[in-house]
Amino acid sequence: MSDRTKTDKTAVEPLDQALVDGVLGRRPRALAKAITLAESTRPDHARRAARLLDALLPHTGRSIRVGISGSPGAGKSTFIEALGLALIAQGRRVAVLAVDPSSTVSGGSILGDKTRMERLSVHPDAYIRPSPSRGALGGVGEKTREAMLICEAAGFDVVIVETVGVGQSETTVAGMVDLFTLIQLPNSGDDLQAMKKGVVELADVIVVNKADIDPDAAELARRQIAGALALLHSPTSHAAAVVVTASAARGRGILEFWTEVERLHAEWTQSGALAEKRSRQGVDWMWARIDAGLRSRFRSNPRVRAELDSLTRSVARGDVAPTAAALRLLDRAESTNC
Repeated sequence: MSDRTKTDKTAVEPLDQALVDGVLGRRPRALAKAITLAESTRPDHARRAARLLDALLPHTGRSIRVGISGSPGAGKSTFIEALGLALIAQGRRVAVLAVDPSSTVSGGSILGDKTRMERLSVHPDAYIRPSPSRGALGGVGEKTREAMLICEAAGFDVVIVETVGVGQSETTVAGMVDLFTLIQLPNSGDDLQAMKKGVVELADVIVVNKADIDPDAAELARRQIAGALALLHSPTSHAAAVVVTASAARGRGILEFWTEVERLHAEWTQSGALAEKRSRQGVDWMWARIDAGLRSRFRSNPRVRAELDSLTRSVARGDVAPTAAALRLLDRAESTNC
């Protein structure tokens, strides 16, 4: 047996069966503990989380996964609470994974999404999990996918991912959910915004929210966005989004929105498009974890760590080109693995 096999802890890491049973038994404390384990950056926790996810995997995949994005102030949290309460009234169980931006100065996050969803957060058929972005790009957390699977295993049949809400580049969530929703506001340059590349072209449903403030402006925005998307759409590209109006604060348009979600979800399930999409997302997820793991192992490599600080200072002073420094460190990591 090689030294590498002897030191491979992945094969001997014990499965926390009590935690698995707790998640499958729909116990909130076990659910929170499982997500915390998945989000941990400790290597031993990562191995335990991997075993946990493997055990839970047969019990996942039965929910409708919805991503919701939009600029700050668009009313995402109000919309999600109204939607969650409406779905619970239909007999569903709803999990909300809300991603909060982390400070680039202190690294902290407010995690105040439960405060903005007071009624939904206390409902026994709902679960709200605020998580920090921790510098992850694309509006979601690094372990949002893992949290989504854990919530599915806990019996939630609708999982909503609320993004940070930062702008046109917030597209990562579209690659982990079944259906991507964008919340817009009236009078925000609607026809021009609809023509921008990025988050808009990936949306499956666009909601013009706060329609109660000015119904005429909301309807005009809906027509402008729908018209612009129809002009840009081609038969070989992503299907043009459905555009609806709503007033989350007054509970209007919520069920109409969900009707569109169910219609699209049923169509994609029947055609096989949803299974294909989830399969593709699973492979992308694997490569994302590989990339993250390689970065972590690179930084912890003894030869890399021995030169990292000095090379970093040299690059900062302008003595060494960044490309040359990067290649030198990569060579150190590669020589260790040979």
